[in-house]
Amino acid sequence: MTAKEKNIGWICLIFSGLMEIVWAYFLDLSHGFTVLKPSVLAIIFLMPSFLLLERAIRTFGIGMTYAVFTGIGIVGTTVVGFLALGEAVSIWTIVFLIILLTGIVGLRFCEGSSETSEEEQAEAKEVDER
Repeated sequence: MTAKEKNIGWICLIFSGLMEIVWAYFLDLSHGFTVLKPSVLAIIFLMPSFLLLERAIRTFGIGMTYAVFTGIGIVGTTVVGFLALGEAVSIWTIVFLIILLTGIVGLRFCEGSSETSEEEQAEAKEVDER
């Protein structure tokens, strides 16, 4: 996988997670799909969010991709809940959101660390042939 493909995968994953925040917000405002405008907006943002998620899964696989996607969604919707919906904030919520963000960033830096480069693969093949 090229660096360009990985970058596109990350862009898709981040935008997918950001759209998850938006559709979750509208889902809350829809009151169980009983209010038309927020219901339609939730569906409008849900569809491209899942399409971008699928693109990221093709790049990175399901495990890491879904972990980052849901992590972005959890942090984002929690912050939206605090700021826009008046939900309660506690120091522990903030501490655990920071831990979650650290995990998301950590996954970004771990991505690909278990993969071997083409050069390493060629070197290993040479050793096997000897």
